[in-house]
Amino acid sequence: QFSHERHVAGNGIDCRYCHTSVEDSSFAGIPPTRTCMNCHSQIFANSPFLEPVRQSFRTNQSIEWTRVHDLPDFVYFNHSIHVHKGIGCTTCHGPVDRMPLMRQEQSLQMEWCVNCHRHPEQYVRPRSEVFRVDYEQPGNQLELGTRLVEEYQIQKLTSCSTCHR
Repeated sequence: QFSHERHVAGNGIDCRYCHTSVEDSSFAGIPPTRTCMNCHSQIFANSPFLEPVRQSFRTNQSIEWTRVHDLPDFVYFNHSIHVHKGIGCTTCHGPVDRMPLMRQEQSLQMEWCVNCHRHPEQYVRPRSEVFRVDYEQPGNQLELGTRLVEEYQIQKLTSCSTCHR
């Protein structure tokens, strides 16, 4: 069982360390075992708890992670677009730094997504803050958000074909 809380809050690991393609791809990317072994070849190297990781590394067989945020096949979602438009990881994934086990924090239902697409000024943050799990919206979020929507050229994409392709 992987703990985001331990790795993010406890060790200060940035989302991008494990999810390496989140800035450049439609997929955030599930980390390969070698990413885990970058640390765990030295840290807790003999822990019985990490035997599945070591076995995966030795055999070159991927760990079968449980996918928590799994959108239907008919929904198109691009992580990199959202990241570059200033939508923070925690907006959709919740406070991962407080999750011993990952859980789906938001419904990810169409209505929830469309609300953000209709009112991006309520959610957008400075790009420099996208990966901060402790980010809190400022009191002037609507003012800041309105400015960032213009600066980042965010369009209020609410047509069905935006996500349904």
